[in-house]
Amino acid sequence: MADVMPIDPDARAAAIGIDLSHVDLSSIHLPPGNNFGVISDDEDVYNEEQLDYEEGLGNIVVVDNLPVVPREKFEKLEGVIRKIYSQIGVIKEDGLWMPIDPDTQKTLGYCFIEYNTPQEAELAKEKTDGYKLDKSHVFAVNMFGDFDKYMGVPDQWAPPEIKPYVAGENLQHWLTDEKARDQFVIRNGSDTEVFWNDARQLKPELVYKRGYWTESFVQWSPLGTYLATVHRQGAAVWGGASSFNRLMRYAHPQVKLIDFSPGEKYLLTYSSHEPSNPRDANRVVINIFDVRTGKVMRDFKGSADEFAIGGAGGVAGVSWPIFRWGGGKEDKYFAKLGRNMISVYETETFSLIDKKSLRIENVMDFSWSPTDPIFALFVPELGGGNQPARVSLIQVPGKEELRQKNLFSVSDCKMYWQSNGDYLAVKVDRYTKTKKSTYTGFELFRIKERDIPIEVLELDNKNDKIIAFAWEPKGHRFAVIHGDSPRPDISFYSMRTAQNTGRVSKLTTLKAKQANALFWSPAGHYVILAGLKGFNGQLEFYNVDELETMATAEHFMATDIEWDPTGRYVATAVTAVHHEMENGFNIWSFNGKLLYRILKDHFFQFSWRPRPPSFLTPEKEEEIAKNLKKYSKKYEAEDQDVSLLLSEQDREKRRMLKDEWEKWVSEWKRAHEEEKLEREKLRDGEASDEEEEYEAKEVEVEELLDVSEEILSFEFGQ
Repeated sequence: MADVMPIDPDARAAAIGIDLSHVDLSSIHLPPGNNFGVISDDEDVYNEEQLDYEEGLGNIVVVDNLPVVPREKFEKLEGVIRKIYSQIGVIKEDGLWMPIDPDTQKTLGYCFIEYNTPQEAELAKEKTDGYKLDKSHVFAVNMFGDFDKYMGVPDQWAPPEIKPYVAGENLQHWLTDEKARDQFVIRNGSDTEVFWNDARQLKPELVYKRGYWTESFVQWSPLGTYLATVHRQGAAVWGGASSFNRLMRYAHPQVKLIDFSPGEKYLLTYSSHEPSNPRDANRVVINIFDVRTGKVMRDFKGSADEFAIGGAGGVAGVSWPIFRWGGGKEDKYFAKLGRNMISVYETETFSLIDKKSLRIENVMDFSWSPTDPIFALFVPELGGGNQPARVSLIQVPGKEELRQKNLFSVSDCKMYWQSNGDYLAVKVDRYTKTKKSTYTGFELFRIKERDIPIEVLELDNKNDKIIAFAWEPKGHRFAVIHGDSPRPDISFYSMRTAQNTGRVSKLTTLKAKQANALFWSPAGHYVILAGLKGFNGQLEFYNVDELETMATAEHFMATDIEWDPTGRYVATAVTAVHHEMENGFNIWSFNGKLLYRILKDHFFQFSWRPRPPSFLTPEKEEEIAKNLKKYSKKYEAEDQDVSLLLSEQDREKRRMLKDEWEKWVSEWKRAHEEEKLEREKLRDGEASDEEEEYEAKEVEVEELLDVSEEILSFEFGQ
């Protein structure tokens, strides 16, 4: 493991009087940073404060097979044990107890160590059980709470009962839906609901509903296997066919944020604790759990300031995600931006690559390729412009620089990776010569081509403000919203020309569009040009292949837009986070047809369930696309059946309404006939109900309503 340095065995032997000539402390596989008191020059070292954790026996380990030493060497031996085990976790005050034989005044060869959390205790057992201190002393480490279990072992051996194999629940069962539907989850009020998007029936179908399922939000894992919930005691993941059973819990008190690794192997949890001294910064704890086993693979502790560099967003001044994953779905690497460095870890040992961080003076940002172990970093200008800004491409684990581009007069820089990692767009804001204004251009890296060529793209009007940028998923095109609000222009570009010479080319520019956001379909080809929030939910469904508008629509006050993972449907939503009125969501087809609308009071969250990558090869997908009509016959027949069923349901509904109306008319006629004699009496014996047989006369009747008297007095001469 990284940053583990052996302690001098000769000095230790002299200190406690035992043979340590064969001691190799580096063989204890501890989390990185645990160097037995020798501080690494690269690993983050935090001054940890005592946090409140739940009490119990699960946080105590018993370390056996220790050297038996007299009282005068007791402190030295205790120092050795404390130095080893304090690097795994925080030992409580007075949490190390080494019993002494009252007769011999020597240690008994074992000790008790109490940690703050059960996770730290379990990690200590896992990492140090069987460690060879010297030839005669091999640690035997057990959980204190396991002793009752061991004491209950019968004296006579009996063969274990062979239990029948029970297959686990298929966590991908939802992908076998015969209707090929997708799921989504919503939160409104205290309820969390999972639905099928049944577009054929023009309505959602409820899968699972639960009140108070989470205390803040829910989150799908990147491949859709799990649904995570957040609670005061920690996080949990759920899954299954339709029951959403709890699969695992992750203890982390007061957790606020979570993040899955791209391949769903690991879950990061974050919490922030207010210090006892108001002048101190909030203390941050980040745990990395193995999703399936629930074990803590690594933790990080420090102040909020230490974790506030970089990132896209967070809580309490802390950017999130703090750690960014690289290497694609294999979950091999994760990295954190620090002051003048980028710390890159590998998940085989959860330690720094090469036991040290990558030192880069004044580094401001970095971004991983979605598919390859490559990240791009940005360094601003230094020394008042004497040293230019630069963007570099770094490959891990070797940390070699693949490409570098120097940039001048830079005020800001943003990096955008294409989903396949084929291209990297770097948006560069530059100062004009007067330094009073800026203009924007793009540096376009062709990652998969030899020597990684770079092209410079400037807009026709380079002074245009860039409002939004987005790559076509899995494609070679990108779109830019540029100009002045409320009606900027939208330009589409391709990284290929008509002759496929590898040069960027402009496809078209749409003038004066009421849009401030771009949303590409996950399958490419189509994009939604949206005017969200202040633009009142204007929507334009645009076909980039044909360069034509398919439909225009409006979802008034829309705040969020999200495509389903197949690119067939798209959801627009108005959440209570931004508006108190019109909360709910609409489901549209890819070409802009409104399928159904659901209103929900106190509506907070909508999220499609992701799908894992297809097992089909690109060649097979291309073959299916070419022969789509052959494959679509089956589904067209099913659609026809559904359409006929819906038509029959509509006809049945109309028949029911007609029957109800005729029944009401019949009841009215019966009651009318029964009341005939009463009506004749009211008409002084006239039998007919026909109004035209009677002559209407107006008669004026005077009626005295009130009489009042008032005495008036007069004075003469006035």
